[in-house]
Amino acid sequence: MNRDNAADGRPIADGGAGAATNAATEAHANADQDVIAVDPDDTAQGTVNRLEAHTGDGIRHRAFTCLVFDGDGKILLAQRAPDKRLWDTHWDGTVASHPVEGQSQRDATEQRLEEELGIGPDQYNDLRVTDKFEYKRYYENAGLEWEVCAVLKVTLDDVSLDPDEDEIAGMLWVEYDHLHEHPEWYRQLRLCPWFEIAMRRDFSE
Repeated sequence: MNRDNAADGRPIADGGAGAATNAATEAHANADQDVIAVDPDDTAQGTVNRLEAHTGDGIRHRAFTCLVFDGDGKILLAQRAPDKRLWDTHWDGTVASHPVEGQSQRDATEQRLEEELGIGPDQYNDLRVTDKFEYKRYYENAGLEWEVCAVLKVTLDDVSLDPDEDEIAGMLWVEYDHLHEHPEWYRQLRLCPWFEIAMRRDFSE
């Protein structure tokens, strides 16, 4: 399985820590949630507060992103809701989140597919983990992601969707090859960094 270093071979931006620390003191839904802290090999190191993991200098933690395809090889891009604290209104391919303690990446992905997009397990039968990488990215002055991120893929037999408006602001089916080969044609979408990394690694294999 391929792995990159913490910056995925690219510079990590400095700054944002001071304002992010102030954000940690504000009331936020994430303050009541935990994520799984991990070492670079994705070995669990206990749980940490989700908001603390995404502010200040950050805490490396376990995450996943799932790429959703239709039968023609198009990928579903989902726009993150405008009230998301990090990467709001950016386009993801397709869902991303964090497993909780005792939950597998596959189980966590099945849960988020249903919660965010209304995609049930009867709509697919090939959900699988295809990659894993570590990356660290700051977002403006709001915080950062520092994750060991598993990549899962799934192809829908039934593309019926029922998105949660609190999570998803828009959806778009895109030719995956075309998106990778012509990123300049999709600049207006502002892709999430973890998705860009996952896509670049996918095509480099």
